[in-house]
Amino acid sequence: MSAEALLREKLVRMGALLYNRQLAHGSAGNLSVRLEDGSILITPTNSSLGFLEADRIAKITPAGELISGDAPSKEYFFHLAVYDERAAAKAIVHLHSTYSTAVSCLCHEQADDVLPPLTAYHVMRVGKLPLVRYYRPGDRALADEVRAASRNHHSMLLANHGPIVSGATLEEAVHAYEELEETARLYFIIGDRKASPLRAEQIAEINRVFPN
Repeated sequence: MSAEALLREKLVRMGALLYNRQLAHGSAGNLSVRLEDGSILITPTNSSLGFLEADRIAKITPAGELISGDAPSKEYFFHLAVYDERAAAKAIVHLHSTYSTAVSCLCHEQADDVLPPLTAYHVMRVGKLPLVRYYRPGDRALADEVRAASRNHHSMLLANHGPIVSGATLEEAVHAYEELEETARLYFIIGDRKASPLRAEQIAEINRVFPN
């Protein structure tokens, strides 16, 4: 089986995993991977991540032109923006999972990092989580904002929408996304009770030992 065929099958498996864990619903959300030649496999528009078909996954050029498969997600353009900015990124997960999307709907005094560093694993796998201002679904102007946020972050939160997480592999991006959702869940469980986020020196030590 070719490398591309293996990645198509992996997108199907990971889509079903995320759907069955109730991190994806309906036809919301999209996944992509970048191939060695620079072309991109991305889930089709209006497809459910729980019921993907490997041969129908869209293959597009780095400029967004369709090579094969069904029409790509209408949000393909911000996947391209991340790949343009982050050479190490080989996969992207974008979902509308409940707790993370709830965080994206809140008012935040500072938009540069909208979840507290509650656990070491959040620091290791997610890092700082900037909030990108709201754009309607499909608005191409969002690409510039996503590109700018991608310069220093592999995870971000779209206001009133949901997270974008990139990784060196699809597994890495999925694991980071799951960690983000768990931190958002903890954030709401803790609520107004006094919490003890990691201190700056603890975060610095984690980043030194586990650079990302």
